Amino acid sequence: MVIYDSVTKSKRTFEPQNPDRVTLYVCGPTVYDDAHLGHAKSALVFDLLRRVLAAEGYNVTYARNITDIDDKIIKKAQESGQAIGAITDTYTDAYHRDMAALGVERPDLEPKATESLDAMYDLIGTLISNGHAYRTSDGDVYFDTRSDRRYLSISGRAQNEADTQSRVESSEAKKHPADFALWKAVHDNSVAFDSPFSRGRPGWHTECSAMIEKHLAGDGAYAVDIHGGGADLLFPHHENEAAQTRCCGRHELAKYWMHNGFVNIAGEKMSKSLGNSFFIKDALKVYSGEVLRFYLLGTHYRADFNFNEEDLLASKRRLDRLYRLKKRLFGMQPTELKTPFREQLLAALGDDLNVSEALALIDGMVARANETLDANPKDKVIKRETLANLAFIERVMGFGGSNPFEYFQFGIDAATKAKIDALVEARDTAKKAKDFAAADAIRNEITALGVVLNDTPQGSFWEKVE
Repeated sequence: MVIYDSVTKSKRTFEPQNPDRVTLYVCGPTVYDDAHLGHAKSALVFDLLRRVLAAEGYNVTYARNITDIDDKIIKKAQESGQAIGAITDTYTDAYHRDMAALGVERPDLEPKATESLDAMYDLIGTLISNGHAYRTSDGDVYFDTRSDRRYLSISGRAQNEADTQSRVESSEAKKHPADFALWKAVHDNSVAFDSPFSRGRPGWHTECSAMIEKHLAGDGAYAVDIHGGGADLLFPHHENEAAQTRCCGRHELAKYWMHNGFVNIAGEKMSKSLGNSFFIKDALKVYSGEVLRFYLLGTHYRADFNFNEEDLLASKRRLDRLYRLKKRLFGMQPTELKTPFREQLLAALGDDLNVSEALALIDGMVARANETLDANPKDKVIKRETLANLAFIERVMGFGGSNPFEYFQFGIDAATKAKIDALVEARDTAKKAKDFAAADAIRNEITALGVVLNDTPQGSFWEKVE
């Protein structure tokens, strides 16, 4: 397997430090608002990576943090009059619901900033003691970027006197403009924690290094095998994380760095400040989570993703073809077969998650299976192979696992679904009583609701007319 390393800017053969355990850490959400499609893209990319690594035979330990200490959260609390915990719990639960709808599996570890303060204190204390951090008279603690000769080796930027750290207020007490806050003293009545340094809050970058050290790091040359996140985190966030961990003296932070591209709407980077944010919860009102997953994974993870509904509908039609094939095999139980398609799909994904090649392979498999079944509908060999292929797609790609008839029901409201289900049951009762006139009348009533009825050996199923 090869992955593109953002630091070396090249594809590298993946060789974990421990062949029995792969460690993956991804920067998670700051829970002050609903998740948007940018959050979805990152979560989907690393969900896919985790699935591919597992299919390659690796035992993966995946951690994704929850930032529940942040100025944005505090501002939201002040504006809404809600407690901090109520806000973070609300949006953490919402994030989990949205991710579940997209088929994103929960990470093995999901540490919260509020539960990791002791680890942050240890990190900051170590950096102070070994001369890589300093306290100010106001109680702040800053990382001394000039003390790290490898600072900016992650992002490849050139340091100069004009460098500043975003999300950190300028302070005349800093030794150098590029120095960044490890701990920020709080002198008012806002949310703060009693630390060995002052009453305050951790800096933006502190939590990830501390969490990685606490939950994932071993004695190897790197704290984790893979560190991931959005491309916008490469600098300053990941650069600063790497500096903190490196200067604690035990190891470098990550052996491989992976970054996903932005999600754009109308050609602009998704951003709440631009007013073009597209919440996942709103998208799920119009499209199923599986359709959104298929669409958002359709572009290579490193490329920027241009969201538009015309492309989404075209993507859905592509997924529809897979489900129509699955309908032809409905009622058959899949078997565990190692088919050539499975090897080809895994080889494509093993090439830095080459989804374009993977989806082309899926398209080809669907077309060939349909052609064979058209010529010989009773071909048991192709049926078994196709079912095995579909099961592998579900396992590795995370789509294709729904009931094929229910997949085509999306867009019908709950009340109408209940009405249709009741009519289907009444029609079945009429058929059993050999009251075929009543059964035909009920069928007409069902189709008038904009659906089509399919009678199969496993029962009667309906789907929405597209």
